[in-house]
Amino acid sequence: MRIGIACDHGGFGLKRELTERLRSLNHQVVDFGATKLDNDDDYPDYVVPLGKAIAAGEVDRGIAVCGSGVGASVVVNKVKGVRGALIHDTFSAHQGVEDDDINVICLGGRVIGGELAWEIVKVFLNASFSGAERHRRRLAKVALLDDKGKDK
Repeated sequence: MRIGIACDHGGFGLKRELTERLRSLNHQVVDFGATKLDNDDDYPDYVVPLGKAIAAGEVDRGIAVCGSGVGASVVVNKVKGVRGALIHDTFSAHQGVEDDDINVICLGGRVIGGELAWEIVKVFLNASFSGAERHRRRLAKVALLDDKGKDK
């Protein structure tokens, strides 16, 4: 699977750990930065390009990591075609894909440890959208919002 990953300084260590683990499972990882630890960097500079790559189909799924995961979640959802969610448990990781067809998970590098983050990432990557009519209906309503002001 082709996976995009991005972080700011708050998620730098966790991103590095997840990237190594993903590559060890032969995933193709596209790193959108940060590539060095800089306490003055800004998460939108890395997360927006990740979101645009998801929307363009250049990567299959995305992982965005900042200190809490909140900022990354806010900004990635500004990109048309992205459905990102702040995830800190395995149930939400698979349910978010199965029901809501999320394509980006946002993690808090200062909130969860590496082992839990890794479990969440594996569950997220192994989940599939159910395609159930009720979920497609709801997502169609969400898609209408994309046409009313999201970044194109």
